Amino acid sequence: MSAIFGIDFGTSNSALSVNENNTVRMLDVDRGNPISNSLKSILYFLKEDGQTTTYVGYEGVNKYIENGADGRYMQSIKTFLPDTAFEKTSIYGKRYTLEELISIFFRVMKERGETLIGRDVSDLVLGRPVIFSEDRERDRIAQDRLESAARLAGFKNIAFQMEPIAAALAYENSLSPGVEQIVLVGDFGAGSSDFTIHKAGKHAGSRTGREKDILSVGGVYIGGDLFDSDIMKEKTAAYYGKNVQAKSMFSDNYFGLSPVVIRNLLHWHLIPQLRRPATLNNIKELKVTASFRDKELIGNLENLIEANYGYLLFQSIEKTKCELSGRESSRIRFHDYGICIDEFLSRDEFEAMIREKAAAIDTCIDSTLADAGLKAADIDVVFLTGGSSYIPLIRGLFEKRLDKDRIRSGNAFTSVAYGLGLYGSLMG
Repeated sequence: MSAIFGIDFGTSNSALSVNENNTVRMLDVDRGNPISNSLKSILYFLKEDGQTTTYVGYEGVNKYIENGADGRYMQSIKTFLPDTAFEKTSIYGKRYTLEELISIFFRVMKERGETLIGRDVSDLVLGRPVIFSEDRERDRIAQDRLESAARLAGFKNIAFQMEPIAAALAYENSLSPGVEQIVLVGDFGAGSSDFTIHKAGKHAGSRTGREKDILSVGGVYIGGDLFDSDIMKEKTAAYYGKNVQAKSMFSDNYFGLSPVVIRNLLHWHLIPQLRRPATLNNIKELKVTASFRDKELIGNLENLIEANYGYLLFQSIEKTKCELSGRESSRIRFHDYGICIDEFLSRDEFEAMIREKAAAIDTCIDSTLADAGLKAADIDVVFLTGGSSYIPLIRGLFEKRLDKDRIRSGNAFTSVAYGLGLYGSLMG
């Protein structure tokens, strides 16, 4: 049997599994990373001696920091898949489509994986969220783009599987022979929260009959990145002029940063778009008429755009968010690039910020249960994977339905990729 790769292409982190002779294992595709079987989903372009060099993963992060945030650093590329407005972007004078950018990442994973197993691989199982977009046409476009990227990277035979179903297969693989369970899987990524209800164990390892084991699937386009954006909005964006109001030079009206500027400021991967001339003109006009103190805040924003350190800032925000899963409070600390941020954040404050999004996730769980014709009491086990599954408010959505001893946790970085590898055995 030829080898089949399984790729979980995540918004923040990705992973690669291989299925050889129906045996699945994870591959260490990012050995410089403390979590070597997880590859950070980043691309970093740097012009060196007249040539453009591309770095990926942990190496890309380190090179970006070493070079003082110079160059072009791209993360959260997955979030652009359903965005029809994204056609091409220019990097050092060369224009890339979204498919070409993602194919660079896939090609690196493919080549590293092939080196590790000592053979060429052309077959791929690729994960996808339950929904890329609530718009069906955009959802189709997103998957088509992902498939095109995989083909550009050299894969020939490509199958897709939903990420929560892959996670369900990973959980099923841990069951003892003969054990049957109805499992609710929650897969919490940086870009989406996806669910499946799955009959586990009955047909484990079978190539047929698995479709009937999937009782329902559901998903909502809410993930860890949006929680980071909420923290940025409420605790950090004021340092960059979010609340500045200045009198117009042409009327008695007051104005601030445009909604477009504020929206981009709140999403790390959109901050580079603030370099557009029309956007910069809006910022400069506001700075001219702002008060002395407000000029400093707008200057912070200009420096953020020019120095391109949004990734590092959001890393500090994410660190604080993660700490709140185990503590009642933390602090957002960022002291660099001429700015000093030291903001207290309690778990209660954070939960208030994300409560509406948690309610939307809660509704999606209810819908997934209803689509399966089940009640919470019918679920034997909840299997949670992904970083946001550790947030107490999110975990509490399941604890209110089931006893804690029926809730399991999977590896946040590898469960889906491992399940995609297992699915390779079922492809026939």
